[in-house]
Amino acid sequence: MMLVEGERIDRIAGTRDSIIQSQDVFSYSIDAVLLGRFASIPIKAGRILDLCSGNGIVGLVVAGRTKATIQLVELQEQLHSMAERSIKLNDLTNQIVSHQLDVKNLQNAFSHGEFDTVTCNPPYFPVHSNKLIKEKVAIALARHELACTLNDVISSASFVLKHGGKLAMVHRPERLAEMMLVMQQNGIEPKRIRLCHAREDEPATILLVEGIKGGKPGLRIEAPLFIYQADGEYTQRFQQEYFNE
Repeated sequence: MMLVEGERIDRIAGTRDSIIQSQDVFSYSIDAVLLGRFASIPIKAGRILDLCSGNGIVGLVVAGRTKATIQLVELQEQLHSMAERSIKLNDLTNQIVSHQLDVKNLQNAFSHGEFDTVTCNPPYFPVHSNKLIKEKVAIALARHELACTLNDVISSASFVLKHGGKLAMVHRPERLAEMMLVMQQNGIEPKRIRLCHAREDEPATILLVEGIKGGKPGLRIEAPLFIYQADGEYTQRFQQEYFNE
């Protein structure tokens, strides 16, 4: 397997699997691994779709929890290529397939109601006409809603989810109200929320949300996750959930 200049192979936290990353594009962060562990997924059989999949991190984490098939959708060719090679690196070609595809064109590639679970770690930041984005194009596309909006992602997820299927997303806490509204507008009822904080005395920085297509109202707020102790070491709970220790 060939690595492109600037690429490296990293071990995925809490797994035996590896992933190809690059200094030129957005590397995976805590958010993606937490999403892969938070999402409710079919364990023995079923179909899972990961949108805005980047280099495949969420799909690879999810693969360690299930025998279900997993489809990845990523717009950027470079990230799609890295995901494909990471899948081969971990001998997961029989379980995971990566597609280079625009989320907004999902209906042209998949059937209505095809998936049991959809996961997504989307671009976090809306684009304002008066804001100049100075990042590299690949990083800007991963961080900002240049290619797809929150509504694009959720409406596409709703199309491919079966009735009773689940959408799990990670995002920024300040967009919680918007997320819940857009989910309900697309027939997905928010059912679980978890907030993650860097430290116990600091505001949340990571939001995990899961909803059910066609679900009944009833929202559960799960216990918060604190990442660091006062001394800067990881909390025991975070180590258990992130590193499987």
